[in-house]
Amino acid sequence: MLSPSPVPSRTPSYATVLRTRHAARTFGAALLGRLSYGMVSLSLMLAVNAATGSYSVAGAVMALFGATSVFLSPARAALIDRYGPRRALPPMAGLYAALLAALAYATWRPGASPFLLGALAVTAGACTPPLGPVMRTLWSGLVADRKLLQRAYSLDGVAEELLFVTGPLLVGVAVRFASPAAGVAISAALVFVGTLALVSSPAVRGTGAAPSDDKAAGPDAPPVEQRLLGIVGLRHAVLVAAVVGLCLGALDLLVVAFTEQRHQGAAVSWVLAALSAGSAIGGLAYGAVSWRASNRVRLPLLAAGLGAAMVGAGLSPNVYVLVAVAAVAGLFVAPALTTAYLIADESVGAGSRTQAGAWVNTAINAGSSAGTAVVGLLVDRLPPAVCFAVAAVPALLCAATVARGGSKQRAGVSRP
Repeated sequence: MLSPSPVPSRTPSYATVLRTRHAARTFGAALLGRLSYGMVSLSLMLAVNAATGSYSVAGAVMALFGATSVFLSPARAALIDRYGPRRALPPMAGLYAALLAALAYATWRPGASPFLLGALAVTAGACTPPLGPVMRTLWSGLVADRKLLQRAYSLDGVAEELLFVTGPLLVGVAVRFASPAAGVAISAALVFVGTLALVSSPAVRGTGAAPSDDKAAGPDAPPVEQRLLGIVGLRHAVLVAAVVGLCLGALDLLVVAFTEQRHQGAAVSWVLAALSAGSAIGGLAYGAVSWRASNRVRLPLLAAGLGAAMVGAGLSPNVYVLVAVAAVAGLFVAPALTTAYLIADESVGAGSRTQAGAWVNTAINAGSSAGTAVVGLLVDRLPPAVCFAVAAVPALLCAATVARGGSKQRAGVSRP
């Protein structure tokens, strides 16, 4: 039996996480399926453009695919919570993979109908299996110790980020030897095989539908989505996740504007690589520390750190400094998201954990889209330094709001 003393909780490493029974197999299967998400966006964009000869059509199809995928994520997660991953994931993944295969077939040769592609993209996006939220829910069952769970979430977040770096590279290799539609077909195969491998894991076979939180709420209770977002901790986690996404979406565009203004457009990849490297290093280091402060205390500090780094990025005198500041900004990204997911997990009952994680995930993606859109409107009208500061404001305001709300909670003041 493990000793209840605090010493063991400080000693486990990331290797301890992976040595947990069934963890490596389950995590590996989830990553295989999630690699599809790192490939599908670029693959679909290239395939639609090649089939229609229009970037406008490709952009519209991607917007439809992304919108249904992101905004219906909590609804799909609710199905997982209600029926359990073994019953809900295979049909969801099977339908998603089949629709991606149909998109690959439709875009393999030129002349595809934009309306058909749009309809397939909307339907495929609506069926995207929420493998990330499911894996984070499974981590809660695999790892009982909360400090070890912090390491598991950090490892999960860093691995997911690396998938989104690796995915486009694999697409680049695929399109050198085949039609861009091949990348869409590979994405379909990855998500289907990965999902089947995930649900066959003993960690999933031992789980079913969690007891529904709806029954405890009573027949006259508001919808579950409204009740979940009424939980202060989850609301704060979603808010911070949204501003992290906003900063990332803004950074992508602002880095391009900054480097082009200095006629160093080739440096974009270095700045974004520094951001990703900083996030990976920050995530791994953050997960390895046994923090004295609670997740709810750390969350606004991480959001404030990211906001301050955004302001600093705008003040960079040259690209070399921007690379360094981007790496510093990255140090706050993975830790902030890890903390948001941990708070989401601890704020709800077992019957809503997948939905809670999906709300955080949705907030990241929605914030990223909003950040890109808003900065896109400003970047031609204002200097990049001002745009960086504008993008930092929501993060700083969010940090203040969450810190204020957290202090009221700790003082015993309940807020709806």
